[in-house]
Amino acid sequence: MPEDVQMSEPQPQPAVPPAAAAPAPAPAPSTLQNLKEIASVIEAGSLSKEVRRISRAVRLTVALRRRLAAGDVSAFLAFALPTSSDAYARLTSLLPKEDETEMDVDATAPATQISIKQGLPELEIYCSLLVLIFLIDQKKYDEAKSCATASIARLKTLNRRTVDVLASRLYFYYSYVHELTNSLAEIRGNLLGLHRMATLHHDELGQETLLNLLLRNYLHYNLYDQAEKLRSKAPRFEAHSNQQFCRYLFYLGKIRTIQLEYTDAKESLLQAARKAPLAARGFRIQCNKWAIIVRLLLGEIPERTVFMQKGMKEALTPYFELTNAVRIGDLELFRTVAAKFASTFSADRTHNLIVRLRHNVIRTGLRNISISYSRISLADIAKKLRLDSVNPVADAECIVSKAIRDGAIDATIDHSNGWMVSKETGDVYSTNEPQAAFNSRIAFCLNMHNEAVKAMRFPPNSHKEKESAEKRRERLQQEEELAKHMAEEDDDDF
Repeated sequence: MPEDVQMSEPQPQPAVPPAAAAPAPAPAPSTLQNLKEIASVIEAGSLSKEVRRISRAVRLTVALRRRLAAGDVSAFLAFALPTSSDAYARLTSLLPKEDETEMDVDATAPATQISIKQGLPELEIYCSLLVLIFLIDQKKYDEAKSCATASIARLKTLNRRTVDVLASRLYFYYSYVHELTNSLAEIRGNLLGLHRMATLHHDELGQETLLNLLLRNYLHYNLYDQAEKLRSKAPRFEAHSNQQFCRYLFYLGKIRTIQLEYTDAKESLLQAARKAPLAARGFRIQCNKWAIIVRLLLGEIPERTVFMQKGMKEALTPYFELTNAVRIGDLELFRTVAAKFASTFSADRTHNLIVRLRHNVIRTGLRNISISYSRISLADIAKKLRLDSVNPVADAECIVSKAIRDGAIDATIDHSNGWMVSKETGDVYSTNEPQAAFNSRIAFCLNMHNEAVKAMRFPPNSHKEKESAEKRRERLQQEEELAKHMAEEDDDDF
């Protein structure tokens, strides 16, 4: 028989000490602490005369814009400006008075407090820019106009390259707040004076920003001739900022469109739409609207993919229906679409261009008729085109004659019998059209390659001196911050 096994009592095990609690994540710094760090970056850039640090400070500010409160801005002004200075008194008087409890209290500030050198012009201009942005976001436009005017007056007394980046943003918001209050005409002379000053000071970023603001000012009041005169006489646009270059191409495309230079306008508008960042959806929609109209005026039909782009389908619906009417050549459908979306076209300022499309609709319909019929009477042409004039047959004869002269259709008119006789269509590959199409595509690809090479940037003296580990870490950190805040910056710019 198997032996009984004696079961021993389980011995009590020593208590296992509880695992050490995971360290709590460090709380995010407050808005005021972030502003102080931005001020230290500006101070370092001012003392070392490095413009890239000032640009970094502007990018960091964009991320804080939605978190700004009146208490934070007031506390930062007291930190960055001498309390006895005129700038401090002027800026604090423009801020709304709020309770201390609404301020983002800096309870998690590090032990090492940040200290900066007060009285730097860069810090003063940055404080003005910060207050101006805050007032615009709070919809206090009268106070914002006062702040912008005083800040521009202060900028006129400075000539420092480290201020140029801040000045360009200040110019933008100076014009923007006057546009919101419908008073752009009041500052046109001031903008011209600032552009002249920026040219004399060799402030290239300021020149580009002010040129775009002046073009926008002129186009706002439909002063296209004056805008073209300014653009042609201004210094060459070197495209130091991608956002400013996109705006310049858009304004140039609008000017060229009004001046009937459709080929150049199409190139400028499409280039602006391609170069614009994905976050600037509103800007890209406007570029595509004008580009669609220009392509229709050139006799081209945009691809369906243009209207189906992500986030643009609803905004481009009126232009899709308009394109369909032009593609079919139906004059009655064209009138219906133009009347249905008249308010949209007027808001986009494309109504006058759509009136020009009537001739293209008639020509497209006539081309379809010439392809379908070898011989057709002028009366039937007038009926199919739905001409609603007093003498439609005579009008149809004039339209056909002009289309034949322009090369839109290959046909002849038999005046005695009142017929249009179409000629047989030949093989397109026996002509030079395929060669011209391939040549234009190759030229486009080469031009894009050349622009991509020009847009490449290299650190100065990279072939002469080796980068230290500390500088490499700093550069990588700045590149990460740039990538992180690029979307917010582009969205804010456009």
